Amino acid sequence: QVQLVESGGGLVQAGASLTLSCAASGRTASAYAMGWFRQTPGKEREFVAAISRSGGMRTYADSVKGRFTISRDNAKNTVYLQMNSLKPEDTAVYYCAASLGVVPNRRREYNYWGQGTQVTVSS
Repeated sequence: QVQLVESGGGLVQAGASLTLSCAASGRTASAYAMGWFRQTPGKEREFVAAISRSGGMRTYADSVKGRFTISRDNAKNTVYLQMNSLKPEDTAVYYCAASLGVVPNRRREYNYWGQGTQVTVSS
């Protein structure tokens, strides 16, 4: 098993940048592909980005492509989501997740989830 704890959320203005971190404990994070999802009230949790075990493969939702970057440091058991040019529509609770898949973009492919961190972007 792996435990995931997100951090780095907050309130920022549109156009600003923010970096989220996801610290993994328990079984080493390098055993899992990692992903970020987000959710707003009344909506389903949606895929944001994913990265393979080695970090060599990455995939993004179209809505964040070119603005967000997912990365990982396996020595630190940490995954990051660098978010640039933030928009009000990026406001959501962001969740980190771990998967035994390759670079999955579907929620059901993820086995473990963090508790989430709130990101609020004001206009």
